[in-house]
Amino acid sequence: MQPSALIALAFALVVAPQAVAQGHGPKREFVVEPGRARSVTREVLVHQGFEVVRIETVGTDEVVYYRRGNRGRGKGKGPVVKMIIRRVENRVVFVDTPDAVLLDINVRLRP
Repeated sequence: MQPSALIALAFALVVAPQAVAQGHGPKREFVVEPGRARSVTREVLVHQGFEVVRIETVGTDEVVYYRRGNRGRGKGKGPVVKMIIRRVENRVVFVDTPDAVLLDINVRLRP
């Protein structure tokens, strides 16, 4: 066997278990009412120390503008960031949501 073939085989054996584990993060789609998704999102953001600036309806999407609070340190507030709650048929999909926030939303929306 060629040395390059042995290296490729060894690499495939090392990478294969990691490839199976890909894509098992928190779920981004939920079958809930959009109003409930909006209120749960607001609760989670406030609970994690964010300030909800505003929530706008753009077509069928809800755009949530939020920023990090100063956490009592007097260093000012963070920049305004947005996330989107998108309605797709009877599901709600969260777009541009940080993983920690999405995980907490997932826990609270689970039936």
